Amino acid sequence: MKTRYTDALVIGGGLAGLRVAIACREQGLDTTVLSLIPAKRSHSAAAQGGMQASLGNSLKGEGDNEDVHFHDTVKGSDWGCDQDVARMFTHVAPKAVREAANWGVPWTRVTAGPRQVVVNAEKVTLDEPKEAHGLINARDFGGTKKWRTCYTSDGTGHSLLYALDNQAIGMGIEVHERMEAVRLIHDGERCHGAVVRCLVTGELIAYLARTTTIATGGYGRLWSVSTNAIICEGTGAAIALETGKVALGNPEAVQFHPTAIVPVGILTTEGCRGDGGLLRDVDGHRFMPDYEPEKKELASRDVVSRRMTEHMRKGKGVPSPYGDHLWLDITLLGKEHIEKNLREVQEICQYFLGIDPVKEWIPVRPTQHYSMGGVRTNAQGESDGLKGLYAVGEAACWDMHGFNRLGGNSLAETVVAGMIIGESVAVASKQTPMGDRDLAQRFVEAEQAEIDALLAREMGEDVYALRRAMEELMMDKVGIFRTGAELDKAVSELTSLLARSANIALLNKRRHSNPELVEALKVPRMLKLALCIATAAAARTESRGAHAREDYPQRNDQDWLKRTLVRWPEGQEAPQLSYETLDVMAMELPPGYRGYGIDNAIAHPDTARREAEIAQWDAANPDADRFQRQQALMPYELPEPYRARNQRRTGED
Repeated sequence: MKTRYTDALVIGGGLAGLRVAIACREQGLDTTVLSLIPAKRSHSAAAQGGMQASLGNSLKGEGDNEDVHFHDTVKGSDWGCDQDVARMFTHVAPKAVREAANWGVPWTRVTAGPRQVVVNAEKVTLDEPKEAHGLINARDFGGTKKWRTCYTSDGTGHSLLYALDNQAIGMGIEVHERMEAVRLIHDGERCHGAVVRCLVTGELIAYLARTTTIATGGYGRLWSVSTNAIICEGTGAAIALETGKVALGNPEAVQFHPTAIVPVGILTTEGCRGDGGLLRDVDGHRFMPDYEPEKKELASRDVVSRRMTEHMRKGKGVPSPYGDHLWLDITLLGKEHIEKNLREVQEICQYFLGIDPVKEWIPVRPTQHYSMGGVRTNAQGESDGLKGLYAVGEAACWDMHGFNRLGGNSLAETVVAGMIIGESVAVASKQTPMGDRDLAQRFVEAEQAEIDALLAREMGEDVYALRRAMEELMMDKVGIFRTGAELDKAVSELTSLLARSANIALLNKRRHSNPELVEALKVPRMLKLALCIATAAAARTESRGAHAREDYPQRNDQDWLKRTLVRWPEGQEAPQLSYETLDVMAMELPPGYRGYGIDNAIAHPDTARREAEIAQWDAANPDADRFQRQQALMPYELPEPYRARNQRRTGED
């Protein structure tokens, strides 16, 4: 058995994984990153619009700070997030942006003087102050009170990924490409690394480590149409689930992005609407003000996606061979703006649709985009179930997004969580002994036996047919709008597909460079993950954020202000659900009206009591500043390097 040893093993070569690896390497640890593809090709590169951080540099960002960003994030989550984590995140985000600038990210900068922008379909002139000249700029995004999304045209993820990967190379961090972790090595209490399969040679290798971090991204490819890259199949969450010990948090919380192009599902950034783009129907009518007169196209993503779907249901969609769609109109932004700030969107439209968005409207409709759920962790990033196992980024339920993520908060989370959790991983890597080789041998042998059985079976199920059936089920029955009847059907049919997956047979019997074998190892795990999502969605009889139940349209804080935990114990045929109650009396911002549609929430009995408690503190401390107030209402801890207050152009801490 080939065995490799490392202090810190990071599974996933995107932004979150690289930032954890950098944190570990900075403390002198031997660090290894596993990546399915060259790190610079990771899905992080596809993030277009930007990264939220309350710098407050531009005119439309004045007055922004951690408090405003925190409130936007909690409301955006529909009060499903961990507010301690949201506070940690919003405090560190400005530091992350500035660190990235030091590492070479060419942020778009403020130019002093007048500039023309489009706000609510009208051209407006902003006069940027002299003292802001050369500082990092920001654009508007949905669900935010301030313009705080820092960007590099519409290639922000690409710029960040290249900068961090170059930093990792310069630090001597080993990135092992074309490697897939297929099983976690553990003793029931602690994770000791992973069994890894080389996608080129087919060889199984045991990677033993003091800590293991899952940073494999989301699970969008469980659906037939997704903005996610084809590698986003949830394998990190799936191998954690298969330990029988680790919980997934909120797997039912799945975001659909409003503006993916039809039919291929490639994303057009929220920056299109943030910069002033409009949504139009079959008649050319701008319909979002009819539904959301205040925020219009810049309501939260879950809200816009539902409004678009409702409008198409009314017969206002544009017919096409691929189903109805709506139009995204960015022509009013003008050629110069599009070619400078939305050039990737323009190229996507030219290459995949044969249109020029400078002159023509873009066909779009809501498409699966992001997983708010993932491996449940504590605030330090350690998993709920196995010591020494960490998760970060979209693979994790850290949980700063709750049931809906604001645009720009995910790109920020990859780097910010990588910074914060990376510190915890580094400390744990110094304190934990190396795993046992005999233990690793047992896990390698178990994986080898599974591969041998697959290759030996002559007759059985077609793995590609099983996968297509799963993808269609998830798209049709676990989508934007959900009902109990459809979710129950999804659970039943996915259960049947999972049973059939035990009898997969391969046409290609090679052990090396065999995509069919890769699928055969992956699809049963993907089916388990899909079952967790559907089962959790069926059980949650309310609507919260992106989880929209047509048969239970109210947000029910009284019964459902809690986080879903899903485990799949070894030997069981179905996942097991439990719940983690969110403590209203510990919240800095108790549940309230989110600002969209009618306020039909069923209040939690502690909400009024917590609001009275906060009001009483405010009345007793009229001279307290915002930092004193925050610390009194909900204290939180950060690693020492990130505790300092943030500086802003206005001089405010």
